Amino acid sequence: MRNLLICIVILTTLAGFPAVADEVEPNEEPSPVRETPPNAGGEVPVPVQETGPEEAVAEEGGMSAECIAFRADVDANIGDIMRAGCEPTLGQMSKLMDNPIGNVAMWFNQVDVFELTNDEVSKSRDETQVNYMGIIQVPTSITENWSIIHRAVYSVVSFPLSQNKIDNAAGFDPPSQPPGGGGPGQPPASGLPLPVDLFSGRTTGFGDMFYVGMVSPKKAPKLGDGKFIWALGINQSFPTASDDILGTGKWSTGPAALAGYLGPKVKVAALIQNYFSHSGDNDRNKVRLTNLQYFYYYSLSDVMSIGAGPNIIGNWEAGSGDKWTVPIGLGINRTFKIGKVPVRVGAEAFYNVVRPDSIGSNWGFRFFVVPAVPAALFKWTGL
Repeated sequence: MRNLLICIVILTTLAGFPAVADEVEPNEEPSPVRETPPNAGGEVPVPVQETGPEEAVAEEGGMSAECIAFRADVDANIGDIMRAGCEPTLGQMSKLMDNPIGNVAMWFNQVDVFELTNDEVSKSRDETQVNYMGIIQVPTSITENWSIIHRAVYSVVSFPLSQNKIDNAAGFDPPSQPPGGGGPGQPPASGLPLPVDLFSGRTTGFGDMFYVGMVSPKKAPKLGDGKFIWALGINQSFPTASDDILGTGKWSTGPAALAGYLGPKVKVAALIQNYFSHSGDNDRNKVRLTNLQYFYYYSLSDVMSIGAGPNIIGNWEAGSGDKWTVPIGLGINRTFKIGKVPVRVGAEAFYNVVRPDSIGSNWGFRFFVVPAVPAALFKWTGL
C-alpha cells in the first residue's frame, strides 16, 4: 500500500491531473439551475444536472456552459473533456475504467490467494499459494482510427514448496506457474508423482514477466444500447522468475484477442491469451497453454459493480486429468477518490468447478486496487 500511495502521489504531481469533481454531501442541496438571459450572448441555457448519486453538482457560476454539458453526459469523451479544460466526474472515470481497452492508463495491483490441494499426499490437507500481480496498462495512438494497448505484467509468487527440496531431488519435473497470471500453480507435465512432499516448505520470489500488445479501433461500433469492443495482438513471456517453481523457464509467444459488450448496466468480455515456448531452459518442460479471462459485471450505480473476472487455464502439456482449471465467481468493486486520482477497489471469490486431479485449487480469492488517469493526460500517448 505504501508503494501504491507513492505511485499515486508521483502520478498526480507529474501529470497535474485535475481533481475529479467532489461528491455531494448528503445534507447539501444542489445548486439551482442558472440560466443565461437571451440578450447576454445568445447562449442556450444549460441546466446543471446530477448524473447520479455519486456525481457532484456544479456550484452556481463555478463552471462554463461547456463543462456543465460535459458533466451531464456520462458518455462524454474524456479526452475532449480534458482538452476543454474541464474536470471528468468520478462516474465518467469509473465508466472509462470498465472498458478493458479504454483510453485510460491503469495500474492494477492484484493479490490472488489459492487454496491448493495435493491429492497425492492427502485429500484433507490444504496449503495456500499467494500471488501478487502488477499490470501497467497504457494505450497509445498509432493512426487516426487505431490505438495499441500495452500491458506490462510482473508478479511476486509465494508457493508452498521448498525450491531446495526440488534441487536435492533432481531428475523430476517441478510444478510451474501459468503464463499470463491469474491462476494457481500447475502440476508437472509428466503427470508422475512427485518424489518430495509438495506441501513442505515455501518458496517466495519474483515470477515471470509478460507483455501483451493489442490493436483496437478508437471508436467502438454500437451494439444495441451499448457498444462492441474488440482487440487483436500478441503475448510474450520472459523467464525472469527467481526460482524454477515460480515460473516456466521458457520464452513463450502467442496470439491474444479480446471481445466484449459494454452496455448501460451489463458488461461482458473475454481476453484469450495463448503461449507457446520457443526457447529457454532445455531442462524445463515445453509451454503450450491457454489463459482465458472472462469478465461479467453488473453496474449497481455509476461507481459500483458486482461480478467477477476469473481465469480459465488450459494446460495442453499436462496429463489428461490435469489440463483444466475452470473457475466461477462473484465479487464487488467500487471506485473512490484518493486525493485527485480515481481508484477502484474490489474483492472477488472463485470456486473451481473443474481442477487438475493431482495438484489443484478448490477456492480462490482476489483483492485488487487500481489507480487510473485518462490517457489523454499524457501527450505522448497521442490520445
